[in-house]
Amino acid sequence: MGTVDDYLAEQTENDRVVIEHVYDIARDLVPDVEQGKGYGMPALVYKGKSLISVMRTAKHIGVYPFSPEAIAAAADELVGFDRDKGTVRFQPDSPIPDAAVRTMVHTRRAQIDG
Repeated sequence: MGTVDDYLAEQTENDRVVIEHVYDIARDLVPDVEQGKGYGMPALVYKGKSLISVMRTAKHIGVYPFSPEAIAAAADELVGFDRDKGTVRFQPDSPIPDAAVRTMVHTRRAQIDG
């Protein structure tokens, strides 16, 4: 178990399925990620740097790619979603598109790879 697995185990079934799906996409794209923390949140870590975190808050689920550029890169795929420079917010019954997750993860990975 790790920080992400521990966090997922604490979630309701509905939230866990949606959150885990985002993490699964990231793991498929970057298979050598590790579980860790980023800004105190459970996160997938790549080369020692935070790649992505997905967390439930009181009002929504947030995706945190630790990069304003990653969110900007996925802007066309996130039309209609609540977002700012550090997060994308959504409800479990209206998850963000897989393509947006892929774009954010690819962008963040490229930043880390330098």
